[in-house]
Amino acid sequence: MALSFPHGSALTRIAVVAGLALGGPLTIPAFAQGTAAAPLVQGQISLADLAERVMPAVVNISAVTTAESRGRTLPQLPQLGPDTPFGDLFEEFFNRRGQGQQGERQAPQQRRSQSAGSGFVIDPSGLVVTNNHVIGDANEITVVFGDGQRLKAEVVGKDSKVDLALLRVKSDKPLPFVKFGDSDKMRIGDPVMAIGNPFGLGGSVSSGIVSARNRDINQGPYDTYIQTDAAINKGNSGGPLFNMAGEVIGINTAILSPTGGSVGIGFAVPSSLATSIVDQLREFGETRRGWLGVRIQNVDETTADALGLGKARGALIAGIDDKGPAKPAGLEVGDVIVKFDGKEVKDSRDLPRIVAATPVGKDVPVLIMRKGKEETKTVKLGRLEDGEKVQAAAASKGAPEAAKPASAAALGLEFSAQTDELRRRHAIKDGAKGVVITKVDGNSAAADRRVQVGELVVEVGQEPVNSPEDVTKRLEALKKEGRKSALLLIASPQGGDRFVALPMK
Repeated sequence: MALSFPHGSALTRIAVVAGLALGGPLTIPAFAQGTAAAPLVQGQISLADLAERVMPAVVNISAVTTAESRGRTLPQLPQLGPDTPFGDLFEEFFNRRGQGQQGERQAPQQRRSQSAGSGFVIDPSGLVVTNNHVIGDANEITVVFGDGQRLKAEVVGKDSKVDLALLRVKSDKPLPFVKFGDSDKMRIGDPVMAIGNPFGLGGSVSSGIVSARNRDINQGPYDTYIQTDAAINKGNSGGPLFNMAGEVIGINTAILSPTGGSVGIGFAVPSSLATSIVDQLREFGETRRGWLGVRIQNVDETTADALGLGKARGALIAGIDDKGPAKPAGLEVGDVIVKFDGKEVKDSRDLPRIVAATPVGKDVPVLIMRKGKEETKTVKLGRLEDGEKVQAAAASKGAPEAAKPASAAALGLEFSAQTDELRRRHAIKDGAKGVVITKVDGNSAAADRRVQVGELVVEVGQEPVNSPEDVTKRLEALKKEGRKSALLLIASPQGGDRFVALPMK
């Protein structure tokens, strides 16, 4: 059964196999029925030696989850004599549901589910890498080797954000293992080989090429998948994707498929991302990612023009955590981060990966663009996991002072100062600042960019606005500066900011 991705996407996590039954007989191609093997095409390279060398380190993962299942409480069955009409039927009905005629419940039943996936040994002492979704919350995990050896496994650590898990097995002798390679050196068109346990059949090899790199499939902040056309099917989850040197350059994790089977579009977590996570799980049993404490959005061409960047680049800061490292370092909403720790930030997708891979506690130089000028700030990096706890416990701020009623119109929008009636109507949270949007022209650029009634304009051109008059004055100032676009900081009624660049006519 395939585990579907959210939002109705066709993306399907490589399903783990649980009691899979093939729907029909296996068909043998005509050329294989009693005929000689076809010769290799001239120039074709056999992968037999490579497969023979690395397959002993590729394992099957069997994960069993056992949970108690108890029926719901039913009313006690009245005392019925042996001669009572339908007495036997009533007794059978209640016994099926865990309650006898005397009101006694049956013992809790154990509900058992089993799944299977793939993995690979990375250390002869018994460290095994797989996907987090392969093992889930299993009570019992067994690693099965190609020679039939079965070893019980314990979980060293798990990372749900990148869907990786590290297991440990104990063996009397060193185990065959494989090493990670450098996925950053892989080019589109390079040959790759995948090994796993498709459909529960056991070790199976498929080959293909790197179809694309740095794929974002909208599953998390660190999406940077390798796309391959090597056949990846149900049960391949957690299996390795090899380069031709026998190095693991990816961990097979997801496929794009309407059926759950391979259609030639598979995705693997690149080794460049996986190795640091595996090292953290090995050393600490958990991840320790860097944390900057900002909320970001991408910079498109219109936004770049409004900010005077010249071209679209970097990550635009749309919000700053009051308890995060960015605030004491002097970073501000509206800054564009173009370099972090010496690494170029080409777009907003780059920043979370770079920050997460940076050591916690390090003093990091951050190059920003602020009002068209470069500045460098130094941030002492925090730990993401600690930041998530702080954010979860953060309290809301107090209510704002009462605003005087006023209104204005510009950019296909109508604005009004905050009033008690508008705050109630749009459920604007206490403490929210800005000017309320009361109307959006359906034919305007604002409507195209999904600006909505009830949202708040907090800044115009990176200057705060507290009244409709502030908005119109700021827009006039931007026109005098020769700006073709105005950058608005828009906040939803319940919080959560984003920048929207709107053309000024």
